[in-house]
Formats: sequence, structure tokens, C-alpha cells
Amino acid sequence: MSYDDDNIFAKILRGEIPNDTVYEDDAVLAFRDIAPQAPVHVLVIPKGAYVSLDDFTQKASAEEVGRFFKRVGEIARSLGLEKDGFRTIANTGVDGGQEVPHFHVHLCGGRRLGRMIAKA
Repeated sequence: MSYDDDNIFAKILRGEIPNDTVYEDDAVLAFRDIAPQAPVHVLVIPKGAYVSLDDFTQKASAEEVGRFFKRVGEIARSLGLEKDGFRTIANTGVDGGQEVPHFHVHLCGGRRLGRMIAKA
């Protein structure tokens, strides 16, 4: 799958759509989810054009991958999520439930979360 420059996260990165920024640097943007599934629900995205976790780990440098995940941990700690625990989710592809074709990680916490996967 090729990257779609018209996806909502690309528009957020270009400043076309506002967001509630939690953290930003030259390579990463983190912002609050507009439809939160937990008291704390933040999306963390790389600023590069990557479709999914699979795409990101294939095309990004090891340094970029490492820096991204280091930032995810730092953002979780800045939100106080490490105290009681949190969930980190990276949905990939249709069967994985990915809705936006730009790689992103969900940080969810602030309460006890339910089962990871509902039984089919």
C-alpha cells in the first residue's frame, strides 16, 4: 500500500486540521484522540510518510525507529501513565483494525482497561 498524502494525520502534520498537541519535536507529534477510548488517549505519530508499523520498520532507519519508540515512552511518562499502567496499541492493516493509513501508536490509560481482544 502506498502512502496517501490526503489522510487525516498528514493534514494534521501540515497544519490543515487543528489538534490538541501533547508533544512535538522535529520527528514526532503526539496529540489527544478526538474520540477517546480511555481517560487518557493520545496518538503518537512519526512525521515521516509511513503507512503502518510494518511500513515504518521496513523503511525507516534503525535510529528513527528507536527514537520514535523512545519518545512514546517519554510521552507516556509525561502523562503519568507509568504509575498504574497503560496500553500501547499499533493497529496494522484491515484485519488489525487500522483506520488511518499513517503509522500511529495509541497510548491509553487512566483507568483499568478491558480485555485486549474480544473473543470472536
